[in-house]
Amino acid sequence: MARRLVVAAALLASIGGCGGQDDQDATPRGPASGELRRQLAAATRVDPAAFAPAGGRTLRQVADAITMTGPQLALATQTITPGRAQRLAFGLIDPKTGFVYAPTVVYLARGENAPALGPFKAPADLLVTDAPFRSQTAATEEDPFAAVYEALVTIPRPGRYYVLSVSKFKGRDVAATGVVTVRSKAADPIPDVGQAAPRVATDTVASAGGDIKAIDTRLPPDDMHDVSFKDVAGKQPVALLFATPQLCQSRVCGPVVDIAAQLKETYGDRMTFIHQEVYVDNDANKGLRPSLRAFALTTEPWLFVVDRDGRITSRLEGSFGFNAFQAAIKTALP
Repeated sequence: MARRLVVAAALLASIGGCGGQDDQDATPRGPASGELRRQLAAATRVDPAAFAPAGGRTLRQVADAITMTGPQLALATQTITPGRAQRLAFGLIDPKTGFVYAPTVVYLARGENAPALGPFKAPADLLVTDAPFRSQTAATEEDPFAAVYEALVTIPRPGRYYVLSVSKFKGRDVAATGVVTVRSKAADPIPDVGQAAPRVATDTVASAGGDIKAIDTRLPPDDMHDVSFKDVAGKQPVALLFATPQLCQSRVCGPVVDIAAQLKETYGDRMTFIHQEVYVDNDANKGLRPSLRAFALTTEPWLFVVDRDGRITSRLEGSFGFNAFQAAIKTALP
């Protein structure tokens, strides 16, 4: 095999969790221009039929048919369980040119010589908000980190899976590789879809004595701190976002909070949006705030969408853009 299927971990911190359009295949609404805009437009439209079917081949055989190795694959999700369709988010990074955007699919297998699953389409999801909603840590049209890839994959059982992405980049098929661990549901302590969300208190401007900077590191602060989660859970739909824009260990917390602020303009009359900071006193040395511990979170950002009955209808980990956030919102609305 021309390329060994190994983890491509370089630059993982740029995209992994510490962290639109109405249609996943729509043209990007963000203001990116020039070549980046053209690449993003192509990357949001993926036709799996344009890629080789697995056809009973092993992952190694699929990989050997690709003549070009390309970018490195950096996973942006760490929590995947078997059964229902799961979100596999990642970035493609060229060490010389930065982030790569092109029509992309992924294949998975339990080993190099195991039968390949896929291809699963992995369209790019934009992180660039409209200008009025951008903070000082926002993704912008000048920032090459403007989108994240997302595939919905169904994996039958737990285990260590090899990941092979294939992109149609500049007229060629190029491959990147990685490894993901799929854990059993029993080994995942984080509340999942269908379960009742822990009714924890979240910080509000009132609980902070009016000092919004104590509960929001975004610059400027957002307006998603009016109510505590415990007071609205089970009464109305809620989008609860755990993120720390200034203290995030990656570059994705700022953009996801900006996306929340923009989507609140559209859905705020039907859903309560809550942004919860991550660290006690906004100091990483003091550990996680109680609300994160109640949700068994050890990474961030995370989004939990909860319906009016208090049950989780969607959860998103790591980097996610407009499409993923908006789709999550809709799961809790009539």
